[in-house]
Amino acid sequence: MISRRGFFRWLGGLALAGLSTATYALAIEPGFRLRQVTYSFTPPRWTPGLKLKVVALADPHLAEPIMPLSRWLKIMDAANAIEPDLIVLLGDYLGTHRFVSKELPIDSVPSSAPRLKALLGVYAITGNHDWWGDPVAQAAGHGPLEVQRLFEAQGIPVLENKAVRLEKDGLPFWLSGTSSMVAIKRPGHSNFESRADIPGTMAQVTDDAPIIHMAHEPDLIVDLPERISVTLSGHTHGGQIRLFGWSPIVPSMYGNRFAYGHVIEEGKHLIVSGGLGCSIMPVRFGMPPEITVLELG
Repeated sequence: MISRRGFFRWLGGLALAGLSTATYALAIEPGFRLRQVTYSFTPPRWTPGLKLKVVALADPHLAEPIMPLSRWLKIMDAANAIEPDLIVLLGDYLGTHRFVSKELPIDSVPSSAPRLKALLGVYAITGNHDWWGDPVAQAAGHGPLEVQRLFEAQGIPVLENKAVRLEKDGLPFWLSGTSSMVAIKRPGHSNFESRADIPGTMAQVTDDAPIIHMAHEPDLIVDLPERISVTLSGHTHGGQIRLFGWSPIVPSMYGNRFAYGHVIEEGKHLIVSGGLGCSIMPVRFGMPPEITVLELG
């Protein structure tokens, strides 16, 4: 039988373990860890001989204390060290959760983006928080967003319902992007309007070269055509808390179906990045911030 002293030692140990876990989830994992997650495969409808290394940076949510500008600069340097052919930025650039100790200027990510270096360039899309944080776009019901103007002023193309044709070693492919599915807030709980124009974006593709598509929310995969070889998304942060391949809360109408990783949905390939920053709560557990790498072909 446990003694009274032994019981209080056990209770103290339990409290200490809980405190240590909370410290890790609230500070260490979101604020200091960074991992590289690599997916190597040949997507469907891919050109033989086309080898492409793509780095995806999703959801930095810049704000202090979790993601100060200094940490973002180090993440960009780590992305450059991978020596990618292409770097894509998948949206949600500023942090807006209630635990932000210091907001950062809207141009923090665009003004620093030229630091990124890739053989075929750097391209961006915008996310739902970029839309929600732009009062002019919300009032008008359309873009272009201020963050888009700031990226383009730095020479970074923003593929809001656009497609561009690129080449690697003489072999062409398309890079396309659609806008957010939950861009415009309307009165009522969870009442949003999409600004993703799939038909208009796909109409810009003029040949049968493979397509890499950027869609901030992975739920869009349900509506995307099989013509796309692979779709890259962020938004979910892998749930921020993820244990044994399951997340208790995922900002998706499909729950864990598109929460994280390499998903094959009716023959369509989707890569969902775990992202870099935090939203709603400044916590990560079992889902460290990540640089997502695709080695295609």
